[in-house]
Amino acid sequence: MRFPYDTAYADSRRLLRFTGQKLSYGALLLLLCAAPFVLPRFYVGELTYLFIFCLASLGLMVLTGYTGLVSLGHAAFVGIGAYTHAWLLGHGVPLFISLALAATASGIMGVVIGVPAIRISGLYLAIVTLAFSVLVEHAMGRWVSVTGGFSGLSVPAPEVFGVSLGGPKAFYFLCLACLILVLLGLINLTRTRPGRALVGVRDSEAAARSLGIHVAGYKVLAFKLSAAICGLAGGLMAHQTRFLTPEAFSMMLSMQLLLAVVIGGLGSLRGAILGAIVISLLPTAISHLKPLLSARLAGQSGLEVFMFGLVLTAFVLFEPKGINGRWLKVKAFFEYFPLYRRDTFRRTKAYMRSERYK
Repeated sequence: MRFPYDTAYADSRRLLRFTGQKLSYGALLLLLCAAPFVLPRFYVGELTYLFIFCLASLGLMVLTGYTGLVSLGHAAFVGIGAYTHAWLLGHGVPLFISLALAATASGIMGVVIGVPAIRISGLYLAIVTLAFSVLVEHAMGRWVSVTGGFSGLSVPAPEVFGVSLGGPKAFYFLCLACLILVLLGLINLTRTRPGRALVGVRDSEAAARSLGIHVAGYKVLAFKLSAAICGLAGGLMAHQTRFLTPEAFSMMLSMQLLLAVVIGGLGSLRGAILGAIVISLLPTAISHLKPLLSARLAGQSGLEVFMFGLVLTAFVLFEPKGINGRWLKVKAFFEYFPLYRRDTFRRTKAYMRSERYK
């Protein structure tokens, strides 16, 4: 049994408060660092893509999970970052500067779509972002001089001071480092005043306004930060795929990102990581499931979309707090055993409904 009581002012600000947490996260980091040296090349590539997808999922979590703004168009920001990075590398811009500019370009587009979109919310905002994603996808296909159109655009190999990072191990560690840096940055952001303001905007705009929070400004900030992180993920994804086509940034990618944050648990960075892991593994699980089905059912073209919808429905009905919510329950059971009670996690309303400020 453990009682996490604060005994000093610095206790509440520590990222890892207990020895068990330090040991477990340290062991996880060691395993991730050792993985590319013991795993086959195929699995190293799969882990690298997982890091990139986790990065994009974290970006959407800032907007949807922490600010409460639903987006169905974040694949557009990933695509903008990917094409910007590939174009800049082709014109001789160094790798890290190109990645920063790709994130900046996506962040600027996040402001462009965020300024008019903050006037609406809910389903209407989702429709607007979906329309934006469709427009960006068509622009990628038509702007042949920059993107190569539907014929595609090859991506130069990543290099730093003449040293190639295109190998599986070097690129693996590059993506892992980017993921850790962004994750640590977001953890610290959520513990600051802007991070708490974003949560306040999500919970109740009326209460946030009454406390002096600039609601519109923080919504635009969430759009900008979320798009910038997805742009960084897009730049890394460009090297992972090595060849860009508009179809890679379709609505399906946006749906996968949204499923990752919902299944993982809204309002949790850990949930974004866990949800991304599940969504990344789901296509592989479906491919292993197909041989067990009848030939007629296995040949259906929409089987993957159906499975995504089935998983989402199951989590919404039986575990609305996502995988992270279930993990917190399991952890609390072992921490407070034998004094654990089921009422500890009784479902309550997550958000306030007092939005009568108009």
